[in-house]
Amino acid sequence: MSIRCGRFALPSLHCHFFPLRRRSWNFTTSLRLNTSSITAVSTASSSPISSSKSHSRTPGEGDCTSPSTSLTLSLRQRDQISLYVDTLLKWNQKMNLTAVKDESEVMTRHVEDSLAILPPLKRTYFTKCSKPPYSDGLSLVDVGSGAGLPGLILAIACPGWKFTLLESMRKRCAFLEHVIKLVGLSNVNIVCDRAENVGQSPDFREGFDVAVARAVAELRILAEYCVPLVRVGGLFVAAKGNDPQDEIKNAKKAVHLLGASILESCTVESHGPFGQRTAVICFKDRATPRKYPRHPGIPSKLPL
Repeated sequence: MSIRCGRFALPSLHCHFFPLRRRSWNFTTSLRLNTSSITAVSTASSSPISSSKSHSRTPGEGDCTSPSTSLTLSLRQRDQISLYVDTLLKWNQKMNLTAVKDESEVMTRHVEDSLAILPPLKRTYFTKCSKPPYSDGLSLVDVGSGAGLPGLILAIACPGWKFTLLESMRKRCAFLEHVIKLVGLSNVNIVCDRAENVGQSPDFREGFDVAVARAVAELRILAEYCVPLVRVGGLFVAAKGNDPQDEIKNAKKAVHLLGASILESCTVESHGPFGQRTAVICFKDRATPRKYPRHPGIPSKLPL
């Protein structure tokens, strides 16, 4: 794992360690796609999670390279999520990472909500994008990652993909570095900088297959943060609320100016307190003009 702040790669950030109380979560997460909606379902599991138990991978288990849109997390992946949730709540006592204080609510409101965008992402990427389908090594950037949502959760679910967590706040980057090491992820890097700067950097501009974002900004603003980072032929996926139609309508011009088009919006039935959610999927079909993204702060002050 590497962490990069601005134009410079940092060897490590010094973090305070909070004692971790291990828990076992009795859950199995499966995400099933049908023709009308994507549904996130949480069911009880008869055996507790344990990283020490040996297990064999069944088809589709912990595997994002399959064309299947169902996902069953392995015992190790469930243990990693348990560690993440516990660490998030410990660190949240000292810094503002999430307004959620309850473990079960973190699972439904954050973890399941993050995993729910995976089926439409996989389905659209494997059918629409120009790279050969079902290949390993897909690169994804999570813009405005915050506490690692959804990027870190997706990195646990898809160990064969490469993830970059883009976050401008150094304290949050310290948390991300700590939890990535703790859960044992080798497929995640952190960039500590603003999206407007990173989108103009030759190291990152149009360098990712997919950009995702959740709870960051209005869609027309978010598009200017995300689309410049996506390669031509890639996807921008925004996790939105239950009725983002006005937001989508207002964002069409901005998305087009940035070299993409809104492909579809997929209904996601979440078991969290907010019910139905929406994944807005944009396809990038041409290069983003060099003037985008504009200087830091301009996209939010003067949306396209």
